[in-house]
Amino acid sequence: MKPFSPVDIASLAFFRVVFGILGFADLMGVWTYYHLYKGYFDPEKFQFKYLGFEWVGPLPEPYLSIVFLGLMAAALLIALGRWYRVCTVVFFVGFSYVFLLEKALYLNHGYLFIWLSFIMIFLPANRQWSLDVVKNPALRSDKIQAWSLWILPLMMGIVYVYGAVAKINADWLLDANPLHDWIRVKKDMPLLGWLWAQRETAYAMAWSGMLLDLTAPFFLMFRKTRVWALGFILFFHLTNTLLFQIGIFPWLSISLSLLYFPPDWPRQVFAFFKTKWKWPQRVETWWGILNVGEVLNLPDVVPPAYSKQVVIPVLTLLIAFHLLMPLRHWCFPGNVAWTEEGHRYSWRMMLRSKRGYGHFDIKNLQTGEVTKVDVTDYLTDRQREKIFTHPDMVLQFAHYLRDLWHRRGVPDVAVHANVRASLNRRKTQPFIDAEVDLAQVKWEPFKASPWIMPMEE
Repeated sequence: MKPFSPVDIASLAFFRVVFGILGFADLMGVWTYYHLYKGYFDPEKFQFKYLGFEWVGPLPEPYLSIVFLGLMAAALLIALGRWYRVCTVVFFVGFSYVFLLEKALYLNHGYLFIWLSFIMIFLPANRQWSLDVVKNPALRSDKIQAWSLWILPLMMGIVYVYGAVAKINADWLLDANPLHDWIRVKKDMPLLGWLWAQRETAYAMAWSGMLLDLTAPFFLMFRKTRVWALGFILFFHLTNTLLFQIGIFPWLSISLSLLYFPPDWPRQVFAFFKTKWKWPQRVETWWGILNVGEVLNLPDVVPPAYSKQVVIPVLTLLIAFHLLMPLRHWCFPGNVAWTEEGHRYSWRMMLRSKRGYGHFDIKNLQTGEVTKVDVTDYLTDRQREKIFTHPDMVLQFAHYLRDLWHRRGVPDVAVHANVRASLNRRKTQPFIDAEVDLAQVKWEPFKASPWIMPMEE
């Protein structure tokens, strides 16, 4: 099927509803837990920033909560299909803002959700089963251009494949590390606890998870293997939901995987339900009453009506970016799980257990006085958990301490980090070169950082 061929809009409308519900749920969790309960977005506290977005900061209360409530309202309106275009723009900008507030809270599904929310702005997902159609029946369309549906499962396919490639390493496949450590803590779970305690279970999950991620997009593309692939995907994600706290990601993955099915599958499911229960018939009657008025659905104008000269180069750039971005860690020496250079935005999901500890020494270059800084006095528990395993965070906090001492009237200081870390049960070893004055170091995202100590195998 060609990219501009007409296909049924049903799958896209289905995903719009799921996208809005998941966006609401994710924001509700971040707002209530990380902001209201944990206080991570306090403007008076230190936050780790993303490179290039250091200017993004949390608003004071009650304004930040108003932002969260507004975004949750926008998410629900997206699900309902009301004021769709405005709400998707608001949601994309607002969700990106919340994501950028604290780098220590980085999650792959948050990064993926930003891209999906950006793409949704340009898709005609409100032209079926939406309040926009109820308000303006002329907006309704039963067909869309094929590319506007394909781009969503393609994004999920990229996540699956790169997630699998990242798992092809000795720790994951030969030692089942750190998966065995993660699942055996569930050994007291009723009924299944004994299963999680077995190392053989960890090996089976490690290999099956890698193979599933690697093959799922390809099996989903073919009718004969599609249902089997979905069955394994459901089992995989529901098991992960049982074992790990990974938020909306399993449900997002499942919903995106369903887009590999024929575009009219939601209609087929609804038609099946109509033969079994009466409520689908009542819903259909009710929806028919709402959708009164003249319907204009011209067969020669299939939305979205962007020109090929725009769509083809934009999609090419978008796909090229997502194919190349996860490969950038090969430009740096060393194990990316250790150096973290190129780790983010690369779909390297749940691959390693990394622990670190340390402190900072601030030397007054005028007096020679050295002050030992314990990060406990400055950071939240999540930030403390992350800082000594992420070199960019070590450097950013070193610069914060340098600037803090400047504000305290000490204009000339050196900042040294004494940090040790361990990767996947290896022995603890030096992580940051303690002889380097981090106050004078600049983060260079496209250049290896020599002050990151090499990992001793």
